[in-house]
Amino acid sequence: MASKAAPLPTSNEVPQQMGFDRLAEVLSSRISKMRQKIYAPDARKQLRKFSSGEASKLLGISDSHLRQLSIDGIGPQPELGAGGKRLYSLADINVLRQHFAGTRPKNALQVFPRRRPGEKLQVIACASFKGGSGKTTTSATAAHYLALRGYRVLAIDLDPQGSMTAIFGIQPETDLGDNESLYGAIRYDDDRRDIRDVIRETYFEGIDLIPGAIELQEWEHEVPVAMQQRGTSPFFRRIAEVLAEVEDDYDVVVLDCPPQLGFLTLSALTAATGVLIPVFPHMLDVMSLSAFLLMASDLLNVVEKRGGAFQRDWINFLITRHNPNDATEVDIVSLLRSLFKQQVLTRPAVQSAAISSAGLFRRTIYEIDRGDVGRGTYDRALESMNGVCEEIESLLTKSWGRT
Repeated sequence: MASKAAPLPTSNEVPQQMGFDRLAEVLSSRISKMRQKIYAPDARKQLRKFSSGEASKLLGISDSHLRQLSIDGIGPQPELGAGGKRLYSLADINVLRQHFAGTRPKNALQVFPRRRPGEKLQVIACASFKGGSGKTTTSATAAHYLALRGYRVLAIDLDPQGSMTAIFGIQPETDLGDNESLYGAIRYDDDRRDIRDVIRETYFEGIDLIPGAIELQEWEHEVPVAMQQRGTSPFFRRIAEVLAEVEDDYDVVVLDCPPQLGFLTLSALTAATGVLIPVFPHMLDVMSLSAFLLMASDLLNVVEKRGGAFQRDWINFLITRHNPNDATEVDIVSLLRSLFKQQVLTRPAVQSAAISSAGLFRRTIYEIDRGDVGRGTYDRALESMNGVCEEIESLLTKSWGRT
């Protein structure tokens, strides 16, 4: 990290070529200035409050029932917004979940679905060969949805670009120091840290984060050297080993993998109990998917021969950014469904201005209000992403043996 950014080029400066160091300084400095302009220096991202209607849906009760609880003094009292609108934080909703889980034992799993004793930690690896497939958006959205449902989630950004980290309000270039990504917990030298030292609480109740940073790329260079040394655990076990240290603290881990089949991705795929592969329904992306599957198969076969033990319960494809009015896309989706059957999630993530608008401001659909994008646009996007995430949740609960 540069201690002081060089001055930005003025309009009178027209450099013929800038080297990587200068290019990095110029862009990083501008991003920092833009961030300070948009966000106050001490600003922290916060999760919005939920209306009583949204809260009652998350709790599986009627709005009138929720209102009666408030009148009876049961559970946290809602904040009163404009026009007397009742607002609940996610922490409030989780307190009410615990109340219902205690008073309705037969429905406890539906109200508060955290994993029970004997149910293994679920590790979802979101992986793709192709940039722009919606991998990071899918990872962050799934993490948010699962936390809204009451699960304890650990989100891990394995991409050196740190895009999911930015969604959680942390700018890797300016907010992270050395050794603060997962690299710090899986590196091979004496600077290795306990995984708990790199886990951060987030503004989103129920989600902890291990941020991503450019230093993750260092691991790709260190693994070949470590493979020549005796007494070190194989690279493909490293992520599984550190997750085992904190498995009692979480129900679900979401791994946002880098868009390449390097050592990080292979270690994530080895640790995963489920693999989600986003696919943009265009022919170039399908061709990239084919190459990804062939390479993954070859490399994971080598890992298995070297002692890699896989615990995957499912591998599924998710159609992303889908325009159901585009005949070519519809044909490609039909092709994928004919080839992979039930391994393609039933619900696609549709192309939506609401999702794009949320991403522009480093949010997911669960963090914006209807008024930000328009009721109809918001409702269609929310229905789409709820459908996707409900299927992902069903894959998790099926792995736990629940009906």
